[in-house]
Amino acid sequence: MDTQLRPMSLSEILDRTAQLYRTNFLLFAGIAAVYAGALMVVGLVRIGLDALLGAMHWTQLVLWLNIGAVLLQWMVIFLIGGLAIAANNRAVAWVHLGQRATTRGAYMSVLPRLGRILWLMTIITFVVWTPLALCYGGFASIAFFWYKPLAKAGGQANPQAAILFGMMALIFFAVAFVALVYAVLMGLRYALAIPACVVEELKARTALRRSIDLSLGSRGRIFVLGLLVTVIEIALVGITQSFFIFLAFKNHLVLPTWAAVAQQFVSFATTSFIAPMFSTGLTLFYYDQRVRKEGYDIEWMMQAAGMNAGFDVTAAPPEPPASAAPIEEIAETPQAETNGAEQQAHGDQP
Repeated sequence: MDTQLRPMSLSEILDRTAQLYRTNFLLFAGIAAVYAGALMVVGLVRIGLDALLGAMHWTQLVLWLNIGAVLLQWMVIFLIGGLAIAANNRAVAWVHLGQRATTRGAYMSVLPRLGRILWLMTIITFVVWTPLALCYGGFASIAFFWYKPLAKAGGQANPQAAILFGMMALIFFAVAFVALVYAVLMGLRYALAIPACVVEELKARTALRRSIDLSLGSRGRIFVLGLLVTVIEIALVGITQSFFIFLAFKNHLVLPTWAAVAQQFVSFATTSFIAPMFSTGLTLFYYDQRVRKEGYDIEWMMQAAGMNAGFDVTAAPPEPPASAAPIEEIAETPQAETNGAEQQAHGDQP
């Protein structure tokens, strides 16, 4: 049984990721296709309603339609996307250990713990991205509520306000950079939380602590993995979307309906292909860290051999059954019988 359970270097993890992805492409792409298909359906419905409202000249409703579509897309990303990530981690864990995995089996395995997984993702998102979101929100509020009215006061340009706003923009970019570095560091800190939650069936906060311990000493390698996957995703999206970007600029940033529909199908194929890459690598890092720090390869071999490696020597001894006699009675019974026999023997003597 080739499970590759041994300490691996970064290049070996990348090779193992590519090997698993190549040999189980239909499995991983099928898991990601559920999420990509949900996004495609939302996009196609939005395009259809947009065209219908435009034909009926209800242009005021188009803005609300786009806002509702964006909110619905975020819900799909959070709910179905989170479920797809967990299912992919479950499938990678199975195939990495040499076990059989199916798309349906992966989803059915994580579906009962969907609430726990979504809560874990909520905590991670809040901790990682809140400082950067507050930074952008504060700058947008200053630009909209302070600079815009001040710059147009009296119908003339206000150079002092422009200079002050430029200085504030420089400060904003510096703070935003610090918030981005913080987000990257915290993301690496919690990178293994979802695999730990899925594989070990841990609760959210326990999975976060587990990720902090396991990721320590390997966060630089995880960062390189994320950087490589990001470069691949940007390159692939740029190649597949270049035609639609060119067409949009040619038509004053408006895509024809047929092109918008075609873009949704291209996005479906692209998302199904690239979505499982990073989570696959993270699951391999999770097992690699367990092998390095906990000797999980030995534990797995003992379990595969049918040996009970999880016996707790500190556990209390089992309680005796209720029908058993107390220890004191058992100890006293032979002595009482012996004394009775001796008295009978002495009584029989003359």
